[in-house]
Amino acid sequence: MASKTAKKQTEQLAERKPSKREKRQKVIIYLMIISMLLTSLLAGASMFL
Repeated sequence: MASKTAKKQTEQLAERKPSKREKRQKVIIYLMIISMLLTSLLAGASMFL
């Protein structure tokens, strides 16, 4: 029984490691959030200029 649980834990750890696609998705999401913040700041600044 102990070997089975250990095997499952190692499989879960292997699955937890982010793949290249997941890393790319994270980077794209961060870029989208940053661009949204920048556009909202620029829109706010353009009201005062």
